[in-house]
Amino acid sequence: MKTIVFDIETQNFFTDPAVGWNNFAALRISAVGVYDYEADAYQCFEEHEINSVAELFSQSDRLIGFSMHRYDIPVLHHYFKSLPHPNLDLWQKDRVDLLDEIEMVAGQRVSLSKLAELNLGVSKEYKGADAITFYKEGNIDKLKEYCLKDVKLTKELYDLYRKQKYFLVPDRRTDEVIKVTFNVDRISPITEKYATLF
Repeated sequence: MKTIVFDIETQNFFTDPAVGWNNFAALRISAVGVYDYEADAYQCFEEHEINSVAELFSQSDRLIGFSMHRYDIPVLHHYFKSLPHPNLDLWQKDRVDLLDEIEMVAGQRVSLSKLAELNLGVSKEYKGADAITFYKEGNIDKLKEYCLKDVKLTKELYDLYRKQKYFLVPDRRTDEVIKVTFNVDRISPITEKYATLF
């Protein structure tokens, strides 16, 4: 099964003028970072390379991401639906959204930075809003570096989970660190809150 780990960054956000909350069609991609297990390689694409992104995704069987159901897939969906490539309905692919899996078990969310800190011993240097700043400043190299670091953290977390079968997650209600387990080999369900996004 061809598996890819991915993350996207956008030029704008819902809070920007003329966008509006959950208006995914108004969001513009700045970078798409991908790790391809088959090729054992990282790649980062810009918006004008969307056809290359579509080709890679059309060949994939399993998608791994962090909060990809809430953001990455809906944004890509609007780009892909006008392209001629076959097999581009990302909702129909085998998917593992690490954040969704954690939330369904623990009843709360956790940031990628905190999850990586607790389980890998590293944390993020920048936040998502910084990626938009990098784009607006024309610092594309920094933007791609940021995007690929998120992909690398997600990939390493996924690999770790497959090995040890649990994540350490902070419980916001008790301030304790708890173990969270889930079935990483099943397809992540499309919950009702995503049903209106495609």
